This record gives sequence, structure tokens and C-alpha cells, in this order.
Amino acid sequence: MILRDMTEADLDAVLRIERAVHAHPWTRGNFSDALRSRYQCKVFESDGFMLGYAILMLAVDESELLDIAIDAGQQRRGWGRKLLDELMVLARHHGKHRMVLEVRASNAAAIALYRKAGFADIGLRRDYYPAENGREDAILMGREL
Repeated sequence: MILRDMTEADLDAVLRIERAVHAHPWTRGNFSDALRSRYQCKVFESDGFMLGYAILMLAVDESELLDIAIDAGQQRRGWGRKLLDELMVLARHHGKHRMVLEVRASNAAAIALYRKAGFADIGLRRDYYPAENGREDAILMGREL
């Protein structure tokens, strides 16, 4: 498995995964903006197959996980945890001491993954995400690196 920089050439494959696993997916423009902003945009591959990707924003002393996804056919095999672990190593390598993220309150699988990785609830953002019937809360989670 390798973690490499995402390029514009990866966006069709990234969008295929994004649209398959997120009810309200990022757009091509969102990913292009992240690339232009020099966020840590990473692709996670095995034998040339894209298992997933992540977008990590580095701030002064912390990092924020903006988006992460594993291909629907590759989920529940430990890849999400492996990718998350790689991102924490990357953030530490860049001198960051904390990682934060937001997750939909209804996303039990993601919340369980983050808790197993040492993340704890640090806040709630009411009506943060668009949802089928209005808006949905986001749980703000964080952990020291």
C-alpha cells in the first residue's frame, strides 16, 4: 500500500468513490480547490488500485481532516484505519500536535473508527451538514498526536 499525492488526473477516480460513499459528496471544484490550496491531498493505493483518499489541512499547530473515503467495495477491511493512521503520521511529520475532524452524527461506522483511533468528542455543530430532510448535526472530534 502506498500513500501518494493526489493530482488532477486522479479526480475522476476520486469522484467515483466520493459519490458512491457520501450522500452529499464534494464536487470536482472542491477537490480542485483543495489541490490549489496545497492541502495534503492524498491517494491510498494498492497494486495501482485506488483504495481511497483523504484531504488534510495543516494549520499552525494542528491538522484538520476535511474528507476521507474508502472505495465502497473495499470497506470493512481495515483500510480506513490504515489510511487514518498514515494521516496522523503525516501530520506529526509536519509538526502538528493535534488532529480534529467533523463527522455526521448519524455516521456510526465512522464515529466508531475515530473512537478506536483515539479521537474523543470535543463539540457539536448543530445543523452543520445538509441532509435529506433538512440539516444534520456534526460531532467535532479531536485527538493529540
